Amino acid sequence: MARARDPIADLRRIAFLLERANEATYRVRAFRSAAKALAGMSAAELTERAGNGTLTELAGVGDVTARCVAESLAGEEPVYLRRLVATEGSDLDAEATALRAALRGDCHTHSDWSDGGSPIEEMALAAVELGHEYLVLTDHSPRLTVARGLTAERLRRQLDHVAQVNAALPEGFRILTGIEVDILADGSLDQDDDLLARLDVVVGSVHSGLKDERSKMTRRMLKAVANPHLDILGHVTGRMVSSRPAGVTGPGDRGHRARTRAESDFDADAVFAACAEHDTAVEINSRPERQDPPKRLIRRALEAGCRFAINTDAHAPGQLDWQRFGCERAALCGVPADRVINTWSAEQLVAWTHDRPPRR
Repeated sequence: MARARDPIADLRRIAFLLERANEATYRVRAFRSAAKALAGMSAAELTERAGNGTLTELAGVGDVTARCVAESLAGEEPVYLRRLVATEGSDLDAEATALRAALRGDCHTHSDWSDGGSPIEEMALAAVELGHEYLVLTDHSPRLTVARGLTAERLRRQLDHVAQVNAALPEGFRILTGIEVDILADGSLDQDDDLLARLDVVVGSVHSGLKDERSKMTRRMLKAVANPHLDILGHVTGRMVSSRPAGVTGPGDRGHRARTRAESDFDADAVFAACAEHDTAVEINSRPERQDPPKRLIRRALEAGCRFAINTDAHAPGQLDWQRFGCERAALCGVPADRVINTWSAEQLVAWTHDRPPRR
């Protein structure tokens, strides 16, 4: 008789692959909910329920997930998992592969503290499995209420929680503290300065007023880039190129059902010149529905002398493997690895965010 597999691990792996494939939220949720429902059950009870067909009596377990569990317990790779593995993505070309291999972490990720779908611990463990050395946690700031942005008090609590999680993670990996702070209408950043100064990495993004006229948006972005706390300018145009759901499984579902949206209008040459002057990295956002900035602007930022951060903006564990999409676009534009800040070690990255002149 074949040795039983770990059915909880198989359910989570299926959810991860569905997230990576940008599948609909309800599919992802079915497998994560089943894994959560069964996680506290003894092996004996799990085996008994699978044998007598009572798994589906448990809240969160349906016919498909129950079948996967039964197959795992029988020592078989679940058919659902086997099909996902057989049909997953395409290979990268040599340049993109080399760039992806050079990345050591991800500087823009979300957890269920704001609008992500999974706990910090699950995001971190998924990053470990992908071979990352670090993960920057960048949940939203308070004024983005649709995304349950973190007040100053909640952010302080999160910092304490991250310290506890880091103490339990495998040696050689760490969560870096951070935030995706809203760039407000006047160009200021939506969080207390003393807290921003405590964080390892600050990503700043425009989430409102995306249709502001050109001169207003340019002033707004220039002021943010000059802020001594800003390290990375996130998804710079705000565009959405796809109307597909983004596979988010948390409370921010509605906010992340992407609709197509045009780019914001701003003086890109002026903004990228400011990024180069202040040594603020330009994000290459890897989300399939964003692909932001477009390739023509990546090339202009490269010509301006900017650094880059190839980030996933992940809201679920499987989305952490989306960096390959950003690497494809960066490689097509000729971005070298030495201009990408997340090819650095965690120590080098934190030293850069805190010590680079004249901003810190």
